[in-house]
Amino acid sequence: MTFLASSLRRLRKLTALAVLGVSFATTPALAADLGSMIPSPPSLAAKAWVLMDAKSGRILVENNADERVPPASLTKMMTAYIAEYEMDKGNLAPDDQVRISENAWRTGGSRMFLRVGTYASVNDLMQGIVIQSGNDASVAMSEHIAGSEDAFAQLMNQHAKMMGLKNTHFMNPTGLPNPDHYSSAHDLAIIARHIIEDYPGHYKLYSEKYFTYNDIRQPNRNLLLWRDKTVDGLKTGHTEEAGYCLVASAKQEDTRLIAVVLGTNSEEARAQETQKLLSYGFRYYKSQKLYDKGAVLNEARVWGGAQNQVKLGVDHEVYLTVPSQNDDQLAARMNVQQNLEAPIEAGKQYGTLQVVQGDEVIHEEPLVALEAVEQGGFFKRIWDSVQKFVYGLFE
Repeated sequence: MTFLASSLRRLRKLTALAVLGVSFATTPALAADLGSMIPSPPSLAAKAWVLMDAKSGRILVENNADERVPPASLTKMMTAYIAEYEMDKGNLAPDDQVRISENAWRTGGSRMFLRVGTYASVNDLMQGIVIQSGNDASVAMSEHIAGSEDAFAQLMNQHAKMMGLKNTHFMNPTGLPNPDHYSSAHDLAIIARHIIEDYPGHYKLYSEKYFTYNDIRQPNRNLLLWRDKTVDGLKTGHTEEAGYCLVASAKQEDTRLIAVVLGTNSEEARAQETQKLLSYGFRYYKSQKLYDKGAVLNEARVWGGAQNQVKLGVDHEVYLTVPSQNDDQLAARMNVQQNLEAPIEAGKQYGTLQVVQGDEVIHEEPLVALEAVEQGGFFKRIWDSVQKFVYGLFE
């Protein structure tokens, strides 16, 4: 009995952190205030709007957020994103030369003023798409990447699906009117977040105020780039059907917000209404980092492994959006799968991290293995099976 009791004590110590539903005390990284008084958000002179925390993805303010509406030139955020994706994959380079087709040259609406039969670099086309909102540049880029506008639209919809967009369907790379071409304020905020988070090296482009091509200098139509030094992107849009639209992002200290305002009645109105959203967000909310990528949050017992324990944590930075002034505390609770058996795969989810305020779970993240654990040798597996059996008897 002495042997069994000793084994049981060791096993209980090793498995204490792996029991399903264990609650952990508040840690310094999670100390946060949540009880401030926050007024109702502003009502805007627009058809739909969203205010999102770029780090956490939390929607702070919304109105008609999931209504399907024509996105006009906000479409070009996805066009530019796909070009960034292709450059990141090595399929496209900034210096690549793109031949300008007659189809691209004839595209109406806002223009970069490309000339048919000439060549423009990918870098110049990116500036033409983002800064000048050039429909000709967007078509030229789409033809270069996918061969045709239709094929590129299919690519756009594939990316939309990967992003989890639920109310978006693209028919062209420009945003020119089409009854089957639509998006929503919520989906457009998600696209903007991907642009900012996925390819930060490209994001500076969205803050540039002017671009000159063929001796024609055109300004960025985002008026907030001139009025608010915290604003550094993203894109404007306008058609008669869509109205005047703007997706803007701004950063103050560690907090970055994304504002989407759709269907205002003028260029000035879209800037003013977007500014209202951003001002409200920065006044009453902030982003707080809870954990760094790779932070070890738990260790769980592994049966039959080359080692007895596996480190569990998060595979990305974890942020939470909280009121700027508050007094409540957050706690972390970790639910870990029972009876983990080798092999353990690095990066695979083996539990859940829950952020709790009082009795309410306000945020969840996957708890993943931060390392692989291979199967142990024959005798190690036999010994672990004996210990597991004995432990089960006492449990």
